Amino acid sequence: MKNTKEIHFEDAIEYQLIENDKYIKGDSADFDPTLCLEKDRLINFIQESQGKTWLALEAIHGDATADILIDDIRKHINTQGMLNVIRYGFKCYGKKFKVAYFLPNNQLNDETLTLYGKNQLSVTRQLYFSDKDTKSLDMAIFLNGLPVVTLELKNKFTGQSTEHSKKQYKDDRDSNEPIFKFKKGALVHFAVDTDLAFMTTRLSGKKTFFLPFNLGFNDGGG
Repeated sequence: MKNTKEIHFEDAIEYQLIENDKYIKGDSADFDPTLCLEKDRLINFIQESQGKTWLALEAIHGDATADILIDDIRKHINTQGMLNVIRYGFKCYGKKFKVAYFLPNNQLNDETLTLYGKNQLSVTRQLYFSDKDTKSLDMAIFLNGLPVVTLELKNKFTGQSTEHSKKQYKDDRDSNEPIFKFKKGALVHFAVDTDLAFMTTRLSGKKTFFLPFNLGFNDGGG
């Protein structure tokens, strides 16, 4: 059983994201390990933010629309990369869709602000990321159903640190799993303890290189 103190660390991060930053509480059951996304959340975002384009596509494909759209998204991610699709969107049967909206440079356009407000950030604890086994990530963050961040958390009060998180990523996380595939899965992977944070954008087994991601606190390194 996981040490209670580590669970409390997860609790604190989840509370901050949900209660203060207004993230949605996700569930591992919503995640498709093979597609590497939350299908229902992504479709919901597209329907709410791009309703007319969705209906135009639905008029052609009917009940198959969601599956066709998801299949096209996955193909674009595989060829162009996750970051590119998040930035620029994708085309499905000639119709342009966005998977995220960015904060406009100014607040003069109400429509762009409204679209930005439709983004759905969600956080899932104990994400079962594979259909091959029951391994899970401590936490994952999604943008409109697409994975952008994974985290392995350690609490120093349990005698563990970011070094244990790094080792977990290097030794126990298969870079061939869809969520860990470079450019095709989550954008960044964080090793975090109560004092320090490190990040990598590419898992390469024991060759994985982590960069410090420490903003500092009271003139400290963490």
